[in-house]
Amino acid sequence: MFEEVKNRLRGSIAPIITPFDEALEVDTKALEKLIDWHIDSGSHGVSVCGTTGEPSSLSTEERELVMETAIKAAGKRVPVMPGTGSANQKETLHLTKLAQEMGADAALVIVPYYNKPNQQALYNHFKTVADSVDIPIIVYNIPGRTAVNLEVKTLARLAEDCPNIIGVKESNKDFEHVNRVLLHCGRDFLLYSGIELLCYPMLAIGGAGHISATACVAPKEVADLYNHWKAGEIDKALDLHYKLMPLNDVLFKETNPGPLKAAMGMLGKIHPAMRPPMETPSGKLHDEIRDTLQTYGYLEGVNQ
Repeated sequence: MFEEVKNRLRGSIAPIITPFDEALEVDTKALEKLIDWHIDSGSHGVSVCGTTGEPSSLSTEERELVMETAIKAAGKRVPVMPGTGSANQKETLHLTKLAQEMGADAALVIVPYYNKPNQQALYNHFKTVADSVDIPIIVYNIPGRTAVNLEVKTLARLAEDCPNIIGVKESNKDFEHVNRVLLHCGRDFLLYSGIELLCYPMLAIGGAGHISATACVAPKEVADLYNHWKAGEIDKALDLHYKLMPLNDVLFKETNPGPLKAAMGMLGKIHPAMRPPMETPSGKLHDEIRDTLQTYGYLEGVNQ
């Protein structure tokens, strides 16, 4: 039923940051430019309002604005997968339905955070969301942020009972867990890596691609990691995996997207601001980020 969209939702789905201006308001013009840059750089799709997009710092109305801006800016050139989940089911239903109305290609729905539902409650939640729309759903499992892990058996039940739940973003360092996702959900189930150092390994076990924050700084390289793998250029993909590792490391020395926004500010892509209580790095880490970008040659031609 969803074979066509499954084929399109592969590769590097770049998780776009939410840019703020100096008044800490959503900067839609900067967001539009970021979407264009990602498409020109080869990203296979884009996602907004995921973890990297700071949804917890946005009002519901601002999340609607970001989704609308991204979908219009992409203009069907690449798939758009907005994050529509929250800890509040009513809000999740509202945003997911709205994403469908706006023409999104799929919705990324996070495991509800903070309130730690049990597995049956998680099943009921995702089934309620999936049953409310026709749009494809990608479940987002990120135990480090939500404090609860969506177990494989629960995900397999959802994949069996909800035809529009077609994949999962696993920000899960348990590689045994992600192997069992494809074993129990089927190898045509879309498995995305949300852990930077697992992007290459997940391709090796049959993953559909990755939703990697590093793509915000290095969109071409992160997309090429998938392109080389798909073309059978395994050595080139593996070389990129190791080449990107120092960049991955420095971008996660503090909570994402703080280091990422600092880096993008250095690249001249955004005004590097986060809403309190979050802040971008300063001091030693700020300098380390700059040094890392210079090592990769990313600051060449950028006005400092």
